[in-house]
Formats: sequence, structure tokens, C-alpha cells
Amino acid sequence: VQLQASGGGLVQAGGSLRLSCTASGFTSDDYAIGWFRQAPGKEREFVAAIRRSGGAPFYGDSVKGRVPMSRDIAKNTVYLQMNRLRPTDTGVYYCAATSLNPIMSALMTTGTYEAWGQGTEVTVSS
Repeated sequence: VQLQASGGGLVQAGGSLRLSCTASGFTSDDYAIGWFRQAPGKEREFVAAIRRSGGAPFYGDSVKGRVPMSRDIAKNTVYLQMNRLRPTDTGVYYCAATSLNPIMSALMTTGTYEAWGQGTEVTVSS
């Protein structure tokens, strides 16, 4: 089970980025996928997650309404479209996968996930 996160970069406040998380060694739709971010000196924070097998995505309060998450089954990839970016969105973004199908609150915690990607860095300038 491997995950490859990509799409980060430097963007001005108000801009957009699309992050990708590509799975290999497994079918991503059989797994719940989560996105987390970690700003310098801070703990890893939940951003968004999508349940396995066609589940709907849900979001952390700090990004709700700005970062729609979607899944392309054919490409075995999950996307996080980040819009109206703010300097507070700066950090390293990680995707993670779990074969479990737990309650929502469990998918918002890092300990639920079995596999992690390497992270992609997002920097938002003011």
C-alpha cells in the first residue's frame, strides 16, 4: 500500500491549488482516504476525508466550503481542490488511507490510518 501526494506549491492568498493523492498496490475506492496538514511547530490537523466505496467527503471546520474533495476511481487518485487559499493554509499536506470504515470522528484522527504519503508542501503568501 503506497500513496503519492503531489500538487503543492507557492501561491498568493486567494489563489488555488489542486492536490492529488495517487494510490498504488491497492484500489483506493476500497479505502477511506484522509487529508491532513501540518504547519511548522504545530500538530497534524485534519483537513478532509472521504469514505470508501462511494462515500461522501467531509471537512474540517477551517477549510469547510473551500476545498472540495473528490475521487477518480479510474485513476486511483483522490483530489483536494484548494480554493480561496489563506496564509493560514500553509503547511505540509499528507494523504492517508485506511481499510476500516469507522465513524466520522475516527476518520478525523491520525491514528486511524494505516498508510501515509510523503507529503506535499503548500505555501500561501499574503
